[in-house]
Amino acid sequence: MITVKDMLKSVATSTVVVSPKDTVYRALQLMAENNVGAVMITEEGRMVGIFTERDYCRKVILMGRSSLNTPIEEIMTKKMISVGPNQPLEECLELMTKYHIRHLPVQDGDKLIGLVSMRDVMTMMISIKEDRIQRLENYILGAEYQH
Repeated sequence: MITVKDMLKSVATSTVVVSPKDTVYRALQLMAENNVGAVMITEEGRMVGIFTERDYCRKVILMGRSSLNTPIEEIMTKKMISVGPNQPLEECLELMTKYHIRHLPVQDGDKLIGLVSMRDVMTMMISIKEDRIQRLENYILGAEYQH
């Protein structure tokens, strides 16, 4: 069973953090620079929200707001689903599917230790399955036992 902690060690994930007072524009700049679809919002080291591309579409563009002067705290998602480092990847996928989300903050107690995306989880799960298939094929064909 592969856990979130295992995935964070092996996948190059980037957790971008901004302040609630930062503008939407600043968050978008950081998202573009880091090639990520979400940023975490923290205040005094405490996780207070998440801002995603979906938030931008629904709460800025469609509501006629300006990215340049809208504080992120006005449009961030405050109610977040998060996971712990010891949760299995399958549980992450279940949560993402159930709540229709693509990003899960990873917390160890009150400390934010990472952010995983649906892509991260799917890439890792596919890699695990491909490895398992290869080992089974080798076993069935006797490839590992040839001298």
